[in-house]
Amino acid sequence: MQKLLAYPLSVLFYLFFGFILAIFHPIQWFCFNVLGYKAHKISVIWLQFWLMRSTNLLGTRYSFENPYTIDADQPVIIVANHQSLYDIPPILWYFRKHHPKFISKKELGKGIPSVSYNLRHGGSVLIDRKDPVQSIKAIEDFSKRVQQNNWAAVIFPEGTRSRNGQPKPFKTKGLLTLMDQIPDAIIVPLTINNSWKMLKYGKFPMGLGIHIKFKAHQPLKISDHNNETLAKIVETKITEAVEL
Repeated sequence: MQKLLAYPLSVLFYLFFGFILAIFHPIQWFCFNVLGYKAHKISVIWLQFWLMRSTNLLGTRYSFENPYTIDADQPVIIVANHQSLYDIPPILWYFRKHHPKFISKKELGKGIPSVSYNLRHGGSVLIDRKDPVQSIKAIEDFSKRVQQNNWAAVIFPEGTRSRNGQPKPFKTKGLLTLMDQIPDAIIVPLTINNSWKMLKYGKFPMGLGIHIKFKAHQPLKISDHNNETLAKIVETKITEAVEL
């Protein structure tokens, strides 16, 4: 019965979701080209708010657990497991004071209204996963921007999303590069639960009544650890809190 109901609600969701992307694309363009970075950042943040509201049509709920105070005047590296594209708007919204920027595959830099524009112009980095040399160089350049602006770099070390919630082994080369390039950053391990259920039937229909949970773990100073050891600690903290 729930899956049957999911069909008409999914149509409504996709119409609203697509409308939001289409509306915010020219808004972003105007803010970026006429008003500057601050205005563009505000437009991106409100884009995420409305993308989250579109999922409410499916009965989606969000909870964000972060009892820790993180200074906004320092660079941050947010490390998270990855379950679906619905991980991204809440990260941008809940961590908005830290100006989150993503390490994304280059394919996402074109063809998606609003999303691709922000990835190309908002300070994130697009990497070619088939070209490790280009990827590392791009992450190094990205790290400098994060360092200079006290932004938050967001990385999903699994490399690709989990389709059933089971975490994939972390590929730590990109994370270790960030640590090497931004040694005074704070690492925030972040566990995401249940967003994979949005796509439990595939892209259509959508899952209904999903409670997507975000749990931030205690921030860690890079300077207090060996980088290889820290990467393992972060992976353990994240994966042990995944609900299967």
